[in-house]
Amino acid sequence: MEHKSGVMEVEDPKQSELNRFGDHEHQHKLTRRVLLKLDTRILPMLALLFLCSFLDRTNVGNAKIIGLEKDLGITDHQYDVGLAVFYLTYICSELPSNLVLKKASPKLWLPFLTTLWGIITMCLGFVQNYAGFVAVRALLGIAEGGLLPGMVLYLSSFYRRGDLALRIGLFYTAASLSGAFGGLLARGLAEIGPRGGLEGWRWILIVEGLLTFACGVLSFFVLPNSLESASFLTQEEKEFGRERLLLDNPKAPDGTLSEEEDAFRWSEVRRGILEPQVWFSATAYFAILSGLYSFGLFLPTIIQSLGFAKDANEVQLWSVIPYAVAAVITVIVAFVSDRLRLRGTVMLFTLPIAIIGYAVIANVKNPHIQYGMTFLMATGQYASVPCILVWLSNNSAGHYKRATTSALQLAIANCGGFVATFNYPARDKPYFHRGHTIILGLLVFAWFMILFNVLYCAKVNRDKRNGKYFDSHEDAIEHNPLQVHHLREQILANAKFVYRDDNIDLLTGVDLDQEDIRYAHLIRRTSYSDRAPMAILFGDQRTAR
Repeated sequence: MEHKSGVMEVEDPKQSELNRFGDHEHQHKLTRRVLLKLDTRILPMLALLFLCSFLDRTNVGNAKIIGLEKDLGITDHQYDVGLAVFYLTYICSELPSNLVLKKASPKLWLPFLTTLWGIITMCLGFVQNYAGFVAVRALLGIAEGGLLPGMVLYLSSFYRRGDLALRIGLFYTAASLSGAFGGLLARGLAEIGPRGGLEGWRWILIVEGLLTFACGVLSFFVLPNSLESASFLTQEEKEFGRERLLLDNPKAPDGTLSEEEDAFRWSEVRRGILEPQVWFSATAYFAILSGLYSFGLFLPTIIQSLGFAKDANEVQLWSVIPYAVAAVITVIVAFVSDRLRLRGTVMLFTLPIAIIGYAVIANVKNPHIQYGMTFLMATGQYASVPCILVWLSNNSAGHYKRATTSALQLAIANCGGFVATFNYPARDKPYFHRGHTIILGLLVFAWFMILFNVLYCAKVNRDKRNGKYFDSHEDAIEHNPLQVHHLREQILANAKFVYRDDNIDLLTGVDLDQEDIRYAHLIRRTSYSDRAPMAILFGDQRTAR
């Protein structure tokens, strides 16, 4: 059956392989069982690692307000340089780390990175001067840079694209929880005081680094390398999970990646770099992270400048509440995004929450209203991140192209760290009008970049319906309408219907070796869509509506 656009969709022959797992009801139960096991064994560990990551990069913000600058003898500008150098090395390490991940294996690489930056964080607690502070922060960036792109890539080897937003949302909630947890932990550790010749802020870094090291060691024993090596899955569950992933693969028409296609090629890296969606999403993410990192690094300073907290310890406690609220909202938004199967459109509604927060806090002087706006600032930004991470991954085909687009997006986005570190200088106290206004402008820019990407997705899908399509190298080509009609008749003559409804026909018996059929828009390789896959048809997904 044809769509109104005249395009027919053809079933991936691999779809029929799921039939060996029983009827639809049994497959549904298998799906729920596999996802539940993955969710309870993998996600908590990744969330813990990500919590440690955010905790160890932003804990200097808590250390600052209880004496770090004074004890090291550094100026406010030197402190900002120490923050900025972290993001320089962080960005430089993201893409190489992601390309190494597959060869090194996730079970080894992710725990190695975690234990390494745990040790480095502990070392930060022993620095004595400006040079040591900058050097250790630079090393911390190298170690932490590979974690987030590695985890996104790692999750894509266990979950279908439509399952990812909620899962990434769940572990990204740890970023906002790290702010809440970090504030509480800093409040307690600061009470240790100068024990053993160490100031209170040093204990924050040493203890949190030690906790990270322990989590890294634990992750080695918890995280599996792949579905096949997951000891908590039965053999049937492993095979079923693998088949689901193959059907969700947008790269190959037969649902698999050949050894040649899965091998590293610089052409795959080039395709990732030239992908327009990378630049739309990466620049939007850059703007969001500029605000997010500013918030994480300077929220204690902002709250302290409001004047209603009696001391530094009370400031730590007041900083907990906005993060806790943001964590809850982030999970809700990720769930809604997966249910609606929308990414960009959801962000068009979440980002304005943060925009309102920054617009108000930049223009009012009432400390209680300003504090209230920090809830909107945190919620709007944290809730947007899972959607923007998954959106690009959904539309990237092939391991190394996906690795490139994911790492490139994050490398560009994390340049926002440079904006964040210099955005709230001490001379702008107590209102920080300039810093709030800069983030406000960046978030408005991000909103428009997301809108452009939504429109770009719609245009590509509309062009496909009108006869444009992509070959195996994603190059746009035209196809003679008469030839398309001939190919359609040829398919119908030799194929067998296995399922049909108002929107779609599933066929078997199609000769996929015919080059004209494989390159015709009847069989599309990748769909650039604002929606996650609703039906897996020849590695394609339905277009955005």
